[in-house]
Amino acid sequence: MDTILNWINENSGLILQYSIQAVIALVIFLLGGRVAKFCASLTEKAFDKKKVDKAVGSFVSSIVYAIVFMATILMALSQIGIETTSFIAILGAAGLAVGLALQGSLSNFASGVLIILLRPFKSGDYVEAGGKAGTVKKIEIFSTEFRTPDNKVIIMPNSSIMSGPIVNFSREKTRRIDLVIGVGYDADLREAKAVLKSVLDKESRILKDPAYTVAVNELADSSVNFVVRPWVNSADYWPAYFDLMENIKIALDDANISIPFPQMDVHFHKED
Repeated sequence: MDTILNWINENSGLILQYSIQAVIALVIFLLGGRVAKFCASLTEKAFDKKKVDKAVGSFVSSIVYAIVFMATILMALSQIGIETTSFIAILGAAGLAVGLALQGSLSNFASGVLIILLRPFKSGDYVEAGGKAGTVKKIEIFSTEFRTPDNKVIIMPNSSIMSGPIVNFSREKTRRIDLVIGVGYDADLREAKAVLKSVLDKESRILKDPAYTVAVNELADSSVNFVVRPWVNSADYWPAYFDLMENIKIALDDANISIPFPQMDVHFHKED
């Protein structure tokens, strides 16, 4: 015990110096974390003010946060006497090894950069990518957040998005509704076609240009199939779709035109 006390007395100056450096390093680390968050928030607000897409602002702010936080760590290490030049060299070598082990994460980062550069979608677009569909909320360094119509949140790796087709349902202002309506072979095709056109003419959300299409598409096994293809504004797609399906059924019923449905006849043979 006396030996320890003697050592402390002899090195009290160094202990005090290192203690102060450690406290300063801790303060730098804690303040640096807050500064990194502040810089990221400031970057995102600046992008919002410039009316840049929110997804882009979120992505850039994430990168700003990572850079400032890494600089904070280097400053804190330098304060406690660690040679940052050597540390950076060691970090670079370790980074190479970690990068090889985390190729998926690096792929996600690279894919995130490509998403920002190529802009296949923006915040608020409804897209289908990576086998999932939803509204884009934000793009981050490694992943993109989608929200489904039933309010589920999907966090999808950026590499999964860029590795396959991306269907953007919101980019164009107009969309075409594709319906296939079958009528019985005993129906008057001219009357059926007129009924379908009358339903489309009454729907105010259907655009006049391009004009809609109503035509016989197929002589199927149990029905004559019409294609009904009106154009609507993208925002009106689903409301118009649901109303058309309902109104077409009602109009055909009122005109006594049957819509065939699959059915099976079962015959029983009585054995003597």
